[in-house]
Amino acid sequence: MKIVWIIFGTISLLLGIIGAFLPILPTTPFLLLTAYCYGKGSEKFHSRLVSSKIYKKYIKDCVQERAMTLKQKLILLVFVSFLSIIFMIIYQNILIKSILSLVILGHVIFFGFYVKTKKNKSFIFLELLRK
Repeated sequence: MKIVWIIFGTISLLLGIIGAFLPILPTTPFLLLTAYCYGKGSEKFHSRLVSSKIYKKYIKDCVQERAMTLKQKLILLVFVSFLSIIFMIIYQNILIKSILSLVILGHVIFFGFYVKTKKNKSFIFLELLRK
Protein backbone atom coordinates (compact mmCIF):
# COMPACT_ATOMS: atom_id res chain seq x y z
CA MET A 1 0.00 0.00 0.00
CA LYS A 2 2.93 2.36 0.63
CA ILE A 3 3.88 2.26 -3.05
CA VAL A 4 0.39 3.53 -3.96
CA TRP A 5 0.85 6.52 -1.61
CA ILE A 6 4.24 7.25 -3.16
CA ILE A 7 2.79 7.06 -6.70
CA PHE A 8 -0.12 9.39 -5.81
CA GLY A 9 2.32 11.73 -4.07
CA THR A 10 4.62 11.83 -7.07
CA ILE A 11 1.76 12.54 -9.48
CA SER A 12 0.54 15.29 -7.18
CA LEU A 13 4.07 16.70 -6.91
CA LEU A 14 4.39 16.84 -10.70
CA LEU A 15 1.05 18.66 -10.97
CA GLY A 16 2.16 21.06 -8.23
CA ILE A 17 5.43 21.82 -10.03
CA ILE A 18 3.56 22.39 -13.29
CA GLY A 19 1.19 24.66 -11.36
CA ALA A 20 4.12 26.78 -10.21
CA PHE A 21 4.66 27.76 -13.85
CA LEU A 22 1.09 27.72 -15.21
CA PRO A 23 -1.26 30.25 -13.60
CA ILE A 24 -4.37 28.16 -14.31
CA LEU A 25 -3.18 25.20 -12.22
CA PRO A 26 -2.87 25.81 -8.45
CA THR A 27 0.32 24.71 -6.73
CA THR A 28 -0.60 24.70 -3.05
CA PRO A 29 -3.34 22.02 -2.99
CA PHE A 30 -1.25 19.59 -5.00
CA LEU A 31 1.76 20.10 -2.75
CA LEU A 32 -0.40 19.64 0.35
CA LEU A 33 -1.65 16.38 -1.14
CA THR A 34 1.95 15.41 -1.91
CA ALA A 35 3.01 16.02 1.69
CA TYR A 36 0.10 13.91 2.94
CA CYS A 37 0.76 11.06 0.51
CA TYR A 38 4.49 11.02 1.16
CA GLY A 39 3.81 11.13 4.90
CA LYS A 40 1.72 7.98 4.54
CA GLY A 41 4.04 6.28 2.06
CA SER A 42 7.65 7.01 2.84
CA GLU A 43 9.55 8.91 5.51
CA LYS A 44 12.43 9.36 3.04
CA PHE A 45 10.26 11.04 0.40
CA HIS A 46 8.48 13.13 3.04
CA SER A 47 11.80 14.34 4.50
CA ARG A 48 13.07 15.30 1.06
CA LEU A 49 9.88 17.20 0.29
CA VAL A 50 9.91 19.07 3.61
CA SER A 51 13.52 20.17 3.08
CA SER A 52 12.93 21.35 -0.53
CA LYS A 53 12.65 24.96 -1.69
CA ILE A 54 9.25 24.37 -3.28
CA TYR A 55 7.82 23.15 0.05
CA LYS A 56 9.23 26.12 1.93
CA LYS A 57 7.97 28.59 -0.65
CA TYR A 58 4.44 27.29 -1.15
CA ILE A 59 3.16 25.24 1.76
CA LYS A 60 5.39 25.52 4.85
CA ASP A 61 3.28 28.27 6.40
CA CYS A 62 0.07 26.53 5.43
CA VAL A 63 1.11 23.30 7.14
CA GLN A 64 2.77 24.78 10.24
CA GLU A 65 0.57 27.81 10.91
CA ARG A 66 -2.60 26.83 9.06
CA ALA A 67 -2.32 30.16 7.28
CA MET A 68 -2.33 31.23 3.63
CA THR A 69 -2.12 34.57 1.89
CA LEU A 70 -5.34 35.99 0.52
CA LYS A 71 -3.98 35.50 -3.00
CA GLN A 72 -3.32 31.78 -2.36
CA LYS A 73 -6.83 31.34 -0.95
CA LEU A 74 -8.48 33.10 -3.87
CA ILE A 75 -6.52 31.15 -6.49
CA LEU A 76 -7.42 27.89 -4.79
CA LEU A 77 -11.10 28.74 -4.44
CA VAL A 78 -11.41 30.03 -8.02
CA PHE A 79 -9.73 26.90 -9.40
CA VAL A 80 -11.89 24.47 -7.40
CA SER A 81 -15.06 26.41 -8.19
CA PHE A 82 -14.18 26.65 -11.88
CA LEU A 83 -13.58 22.90 -12.22
CA SER A 84 -16.70 22.08 -10.22
CA ILE A 85 -18.86 24.35 -12.35
CA ILE A 86 -17.46 22.80 -15.55
CA PHE A 87 -18.40 19.34 -14.27
CA MET A 88 -21.84 20.65 -13.28
CA ILE A 89 -22.35 21.81 -16.86
CA ILE A 90 -21.06 18.56 -18.36
CA TYR A 91 -23.05 16.22 -16.12
CA GLN A 92 -26.76 16.85 -15.95
CA ASN A 93 -27.25 14.53 -12.95
CA ILE A 94 -28.81 16.39 -9.99
CA LEU A 95 -26.88 14.25 -7.49
CA ILE A 96 -23.53 15.20 -9.04
CA LYS A 97 -24.54 18.87 -9.14
CA SER A 98 -25.55 18.71 -5.48
CA ILE A 99 -22.30 17.06 -4.41
CA LEU A 100 -20.20 19.56 -6.35
CA SER A 101 -22.18 22.44 -4.85
CA LEU A 102 -21.40 21.05 -1.40
CA VAL A 103 -17.71 20.76 -2.34
CA ILE A 104 -17.63 24.43 -3.34
CA LEU A 105 -19.47 25.43 -0.17
CA GLY A 106 -17.15 23.29 1.96
CA HIS A 107 -14.06 24.89 0.44
CA VAL A 108 -15.42 28.40 0.99
CA ILE A 109 -16.28 27.63 4.61
CA PHE A 110 -13.00 25.84 5.35
CA PHE A 111 -10.69 28.41 3.76
CA GLY A 112 -12.84 31.35 4.87
CA PHE A 113 -13.20 30.42 8.54
CA TYR A 114 -10.64 27.77 9.50
CA VAL A 115 -7.51 28.74 7.59
CA LYS A 116 -6.04 32.03 8.82
CA THR A 117 -5.22 34.72 6.31
CA LYS A 118 -1.56 35.64 6.45
CA LYS A 119 -0.78 39.26 5.80
CA ASN A 120 1.16 39.91 2.65
CA LYS A 121 4.43 41.84 3.01
CA SER A 122 3.09 44.62 0.79
CA PHE A 123 0.06 45.04 3.10
CA ILE A 124 2.36 45.33 6.11
CA PHE A 125 4.39 47.97 4.30
CA LEU A 126 1.23 49.98 3.53
CA GLU A 127 0.15 49.80 7.19
CA LEU A 128 3.55 51.13 8.28
CA LEU A 129 3.18 54.04 5.86
CA ARG A 130 -0.18 54.97 7.40
CA LYS A 131 1.31 55.28 10.90
